[in-house]
Amino acid sequence: MTFFIFLLACAAAASTGILFKPGQWYETLVKPSFTPPNWLFPVAWSVIYLLLAWAGYRLSLIPGSQTVLALWAAQIALNTLWTPVFFGAHQVFAAMLILTLLWLVVAAMVVMALQLDVITGLILFPYLAWLCVAAALNFSILRNNR
Repeated sequence: MTFFIFLLACAAAASTGILFKPGQWYETLVKPSFTPPNWLFPVAWSVIYLLLAWAGYRLSLIPGSQTVLALWAAQIALNTLWTPVFFGAHQVFAAMLILTLLWLVVAAMVVMALQLDVITGLILFPYLAWLCVAAALNFSILRNNR
C-alpha cells in the first residue's frame, strides 16, 4: 500500500508533463547539440518515477528516515513545479532556479539515503544523473535564448 502512495505522488508530478507539453515554443528554442531526442524524455521520466516510488517505499521502512523522507517530499514538490514554470509560463530563468534547488535537494537525499541503505541510495542515483542532464539543458537554453 505504501508503495502506491509514493507512486501516486510520482504520477501527480508526471501529470504536469501531460498538462504542459513542450509545444511550438520549445521547438523554436536554440538547444544544445547534446539534447536527447524527444521520445527519450517520457521514457527516462517513467523509469525515474518508478525508481523514486520504490526508493520512497524502501525509505519508509527504515527507522530514522524521517529527514530523508522530508527531502523526498520536497523534491517531488519541486519536480512538479518545474514543468509548468518552464513549459507553461516559459520562465526559463525561474525554472533554472527551481532545477538548481531540486538538484541540491536530490543530492542531499541520495547522500543521506546511501548512509541509511546503500541499495536505496543507488536506486536514486539515476535521478540525480538525469537532473544533471536537465540542468545542463536548462542552462544552455537560458544562455542561448535571451
